[in-house]
Amino acid sequence: MRVLSFLICCGFMSLHALAQKAGPDKAYLLQSTHNPVQYKNYYLFTLWQKDQAVKKMIQDDQALNAVLKDKQVKINNALKSCTGDISCFTSAVKFSADEIRVVAERLNSLFKTGNALDLLVKNQLIPSGCYNSYADLAPKELLIKAWEQDAKAVNYAIDVYVEGRKPNYPAIDSIGFNVKDKSYPELVKTNALLSLGSKNTLFFEPAMQFALVALEINERNDAADYEPMVSTVNKEALLSIQKTNFTHYKYSLILVPGEGPEERETELSAGGMLRCRLAAEQYRKGVAPFIMVSGGRVHPYKTKYSEAYEMKKFLKNTMQIPEEAILMEPHARHTTTNMRNASRIMFRYGIPMDKPALVVTVKSQSMYISGVMPQRCVQELGYVPYRIGNRLSDQELEFYPNTMSLQIDFDEPLDP
Repeated sequence: MRVLSFLICCGFMSLHALAQKAGPDKAYLLQSTHNPVQYKNYYLFTLWQKDQAVKKMIQDDQALNAVLKDKQVKINNALKSCTGDISCFTSAVKFSADEIRVVAERLNSLFKTGNALDLLVKNQLIPSGCYNSYADLAPKELLIKAWEQDAKAVNYAIDVYVEGRKPNYPAIDSIGFNVKDKSYPELVKTNALLSLGSKNTLFFEPAMQFALVALEINERNDAADYEPMVSTVNKEALLSIQKTNFTHYKYSLILVPGEGPEERETELSAGGMLRCRLAAEQYRKGVAPFIMVSGGRVHPYKTKYSEAYEMKKFLKNTMQIPEEAILMEPHARHTTTNMRNASRIMFRYGIPMDKPALVVTVKSQSMYISGVMPQRCVQELGYVPYRIGNRLSDQELEFYPNTMSLQIDFDEPLDP
């Protein structure tokens, strides 16, 4: 009897251990919308819109409807009484600390084991990895943290791209308007009016739409560039990945971080060209089946040129590297996110995560990646998105990707 009890206990412990290990799933497909900026920044809100059972629960709930009605009243009052004071409009639209608390409390009450919210967490939030920072929490707590993160992300976008607050990197990411211009309040007022549209029937939608339109009119929809990449710029490489036997190669891929030019009409910097040449040399040696070029539309401010796109073009046209061997990561704005976004794509595309990859770049950046950058990653991202392997030369460094990289960054709306 004791033996049976022991075995049963061990069985429960094993099941519990398996449950605790639930995490990002390579087979999981992100739920998309017509606007990639939305689902990449506010994934929980997107799921609430798309999951019909959860959507009905939110629409039918009196407390959450009260939050929506109160928000509509505040915005209507702002439209009537606010004049040139931008903060008068934004304080009506943004999620207040009290609203965030009320919604969190309501989610706590609505969440029941096995109901639609529980299934959303277990079947969507956890396997997506988008809220990986909270993976050790119970499902209910994870849901509440995801809500608080999305609300904070909406508020941040409004702070920067409506109120003109300095972003993390003001030289490249600042607002595109002079907030003191006498015509600017009319733009903000019009956006507030649009946030009351009849389609916004869920309590979070007016604020979310206001933030998304603010990014749009600032010409800051960078997060949507080339999406969906699986059917555009990375289509050929993805097909090739599915047929590749990675055991035949020492490395899974060669990562090339971009370097943006400072001249507005320069498509690709000298540094970008040289990095591509270094990578092409390694590719021709057969060390890896793919080259990934990484870099968004960063330098100079509001440039129309994408570092990754221009590097891919150079590799194809000048270095004669076949398109099916080139992966584009066209969203990173910093070296930290070169590494993070590469890890994300590797996971999503089914590239082995336990196999080393090679980052090839100039000496200064390579030493930075292996030296002080992990500390910067912790400060800016909350984790290090890679593990360093061996250094092969001043220009070549091994790294291992990290699934923590799937976590959405709430205060980088151009590359969340």
